[in-house]
Order: sequence, then structure tokens, then C-alpha cells
Amino acid sequence: YPTWKRTLTRRAREAQMKRFCKAQAIQRRLEEIEVTFRELEQQGIKLEKLLRDEEGTLADQKTQWMNQLLYLVQKKNSLMSEESDLMITVQELKLEEQQWQLDQKLRCYMNKEESLKTPEDRAAEQKILAQLLDVVNKRNVLIHMQEEKRLSEL
Repeated sequence: YPTWKRTLTRRAREAQMKRFCKAQAIQRRLEEIEVTFRELEQQGIKLEKLLRDEEGTLADQKTQWMNQLLYLVQKKNSLMSEESDLMITVQELKLEEQQWQLDQKLRCYMNKEESLKTPEDRAAEQKILAQLLDVVNKRNVLIHMQEEKRLSEL
């Protein structure tokens, strides 16, 4: 292997490892969000019961419970938004990995001498190129979705 091929191989492995670590971190965060959802749900149920069952309580106490309930709803909405962002990131990581794999296959065909390529090789190369363009377009759609979401939150 010439030096540049080893460098490319090393960089590809590093990028793949980075994607893997990022996917693990996202998975952990999604699990944390799920646990927090359950906790918020339980707190919300308790507050709703308090609001419905306690007819003789002071208006100040009911207002405080109502504010707590609204805070829980706001926190849940915030977590749902974060979960949505993470799911988009997961899709982006999958597409990135798919793009890398297709790129590797395409390089194998492109490195082959043109005179040695069979019609099947040329067809496979075109097919991989089409798949690669499809993946790039899907990644582009995800980026636009993230941008639209960010703008709507502003």
C-alpha cells in the first residue's frame, strides 16, 4: 500500500468509529429521555388527581398545581423536540454510513482499468452511482428538515 491508501483507510476507520460512538451517545440519550418521559407522566398523573379530587383546597394551591402541570407539559414538549432532533441525527448517521459503503464500492469499480471492465461492471458502477446520488438527496432532505425546524423554533 502506498502511504496515501493507508492514510485513506485509517481516516475511513476513524470516521466510522466516530459515527459509531455518536450513535451510541444518541442511543443513551434516547433512553434517558424515555425514562424522563415516564417520570414526567407519573408526576402529571399525580397533579391531575390532586386537581380533580381536592375540591376544598385553596385557590392558591390549585394555581400552584396548575403551574406545575403546565411546567411538566412544557418540559415534555422540550424533550419531544430533542427526541425528534436525535431521530433525525440517527437517520443522518445511517445515510452517512450507507454513503461511505457505496463510495467504497464505487471506488473499486472506478479504480479498475476501463479496458478491463465488463458490461456488468459498467452497469454495476452506474447502479451504485445512482444509489449514491439517492443517499445524498436523502441526506439533503434531512438537512432541510432540520433547518426548517430550527427556523420555526426561532
